[in-house]
Amino acid sequence: MQSRTDGSRAHILALANQKGGVGKTTTAINLAAGLAELGNKVLLVDIDPQGNSSTGLGIRPEKRKKTSYDLIVDGADLQDVVLPTGLPDVFIIPANADLSSADLDIMANEKRSFLLHDALHQPAMDDYRFDYILIDCPPSLSLMTVNAMVACDSVLVPLQCEFFALEGLSQLMLTIRDVRRSANPALRIEGVVLTMHDVRNRLTAQVEADARSNMGDLVMKTTIPRNVRISEAPSHAMPVLTYDPSSKGAIAYRALAREIADRRKTPAMSEA
Repeated sequence: MQSRTDGSRAHILALANQKGGVGKTTTAINLAAGLAELGNKVLLVDIDPQGNSSTGLGIRPEKRKKTSYDLIVDGADLQDVVLPTGLPDVFIIPANADLSSADLDIMANEKRSFLLHDALHQPAMDDYRFDYILIDCPPSLSLMTVNAMVACDSVLVPLQCEFFALEGLSQLMLTIRDVRRSANPALRIEGVVLTMHDVRNRLTAQVEADARSNMGDLVMKTTIPRNVRISEAPSHAMPVLTYDPSSKGAIAYRALAREIADRRKTPAMSEA
């Protein structure tokens, strides 16, 4: 992985939850923007076949001539897949529907779980000097998600404040544990971030209490509110931090970026 002049390297953070609709892609886009506002150079790697991170950052389908599929499956050069976005210091490796067949296409490859790791750790990455690399995973515990966990330093889990929020988390934690034992011993859980948080809703308070009781300090202090501006921003192909910088959603994602940055200085406990 690339080393910076201060001896550090880019922190690779995967955003994963096999449950859809939890705010994973929204968090990926806005966390990238928030980290860039703090003075970091950020790469967002979209490995979700829906390509919503790519769309949300203004990368139109016709601009996705080479994608994360080409990087992972065909070994494309980084300079052919890394694209600038409309945000200063935020870059993206886009995705499209080609990724839908990626699991099958790499199944016979003996290094199938390490393809993204090898792509992101190639010497050519040095030239970009990224501070953070965020991986937006598909909403499944697929081979692509395993690739992300093998490639990353830590996993951030967006968790929606709803009745079945904690259901399914145990399987995700088991997958993280399996990857740690078999392929990436240094893998840790960055944290769990509560999304769609509504302080007026009694259920939200119950879910938050249960999450903090069960997972303790792994639950991020920052919560992401249910906010109409967050919902509107993707239709304008921009993060909420740009769409409405003073909104509650933007304020929350800035706080999350700061918390992530602070946790990098003082790593959280990570046993799954």
